[in-house]
Amino acid sequence: MRLVTTPRVTFLRELSGEVIAHSGRGRMIVAVDGPVRSGKTAFADDLAAVLGEAGCTVFRASMEDFHRSRSAQAVFGDDTAERYYRYGFDESALRRVLVEPFRLGGSTAFVIRVFDPARDAWVEPKWITGPADAILVLDGRFVLRERLDELWDYRIAIDGEPVDPADRLAYAERDPRSVADAIVDLEDPSAPR
Repeated sequence: MRLVTTPRVTFLRELSGEVIAHSGRGRMIVAVDGPVRSGKTAFADDLAAVLGEAGCTVFRASMEDFHRSRSAQAVFGDDTAERYYRYGFDESALRRVLVEPFRLGGSTAFVIRVFDPARDAWVEPKWITGPADAILVLDGRFVLRERLDELWDYRIAIDGEPVDPADRLAYAERDPRSVADAIVDLEDPSAPR
């Protein structure tokens, strides 16, 4: 289905062209990072829609669906911004049930959601498959941190200064804009730059 052409969609079409040119054959993962409330989730949703419009098979996932439970986080100490930044997400599950099986391609099944942070509860995994050529668009805070860097084929940072204490820790350790393939200014979400 052809999307309505707006300045945002035009920008996303240009960016998706870069992503597609970077992908070649096989499966690739696009990571979208940015500070809290920067618009990264809506941007990733729209990028996935535009990639789909271009004929790509696209899957969407979010780090929000790979949180650790509150009790699992409590093992790492008091509820602080540092604990959340360092241990708030289950990166092992992300690798084990999403990234590694997605990379295998073909009939290997993967899971795009394991946890519901609003309910603080695990969800029943839904194993899905896709063709050998596919793109996964994953958004989330801290996805461009160094220890996850080798997982991504294309990195997008939403521009913005961190205001949340956990974001400030993340940016002090490694500003996602310093490692991104593309930095997107969403000051005017209807006309990204």
